[in-house]
Amino acid sequence: MARSSRQPSLDAPRGRSGMLSRNPQPSRDRFGRFSEAFARGMGTSGFLIGMTVFVAVWLLWNSLAPTNLQFDPRATNFTLLTLILSLQASYAAPLILLAQNRQDDRDRVQIEQDRQRAERNLADTEYLAREIVALRMVVTDVADDVVTKDVLRAELRTLLEQLDDRDAAQDKDGAAR
Repeated sequence: MARSSRQPSLDAPRGRSGMLSRNPQPSRDRFGRFSEAFARGMGTSGFLIGMTVFVAVWLLWNSLAPTNLQFDPRATNFTLLTLILSLQASYAAPLILLAQNRQDDRDRVQIEQDRQRAERNLADTEYLAREIVALRMVVTDVADDVVTKDVLRAELRTLLEQLDDRDAAQDKDGAAR
């Protein structure tokens, strides 16, 4: 009987098997991942250097270029640059806060997992300590009753002497009769 193609195979892991079987709906967490990538990008030295170069070029161009080529003249206090930087800050702050909140949530989960792992390790350690104590007690009890080689040899010598004495006594009794 042939296997139907809809039954999952037990010899392969479950999950997505390629591009065609992917869920066509966008992830509900895509915006959160975007905010983290955005915050991560803004926190790099490359971003700071790039932003510094951008602002420096903007200021130099609008200060030193001929008046007819200036698009944000110094006479208007660089209004367009101020507007652009304010707009960037107004979007950056909430995105950075969202990324921080997501990181806090991950940290909270990690801390809880670490706490649970530490509790399990403590319980395991206490159990092993109790087992070691119990084994030491058993070994101590057994060591008191254990027959060592020296004790066994002494006992065997005593028995051998007793047997020799008995044989000698029997020989005397047999000779006396």
